[in-house]
Amino acid sequence: MPQVFKVGAYWIYFWANEGKPLEPIHVHISKGIPSKNAAKIWLTRNGGCILESNPERIPRKDLSELLEIVQAQFFMICAAWKKHFKVEQIKFYC
Repeated sequence: MPQVFKVGAYWIYFWANEGKPLEPIHVHISKGIPSKNAAKIWLTRNGGCILESNPERIPRKDLSELLEIVQAQFFMICAAWKKHFKVEQIKFYC
């Protein structure tokens, strides 16, 4: 599980195996250690992000701030995705 970065108590990360074929680019967010109940955030082609699910029930205020941070780190996340999954092209959710 590659950690991309941390924000306070929240981990932003990829799972080591994101499916075959590889799913569109996204991150998971958990408070504390990674969890199967992590929030899932899709990155979009235009640099935005979309909340896919929040089974961890991250509070709305925290989640809003985390989404802004994920958007601000778009290029860094894309570079980390390419490096970790050894891909040249990124598939986006939309």
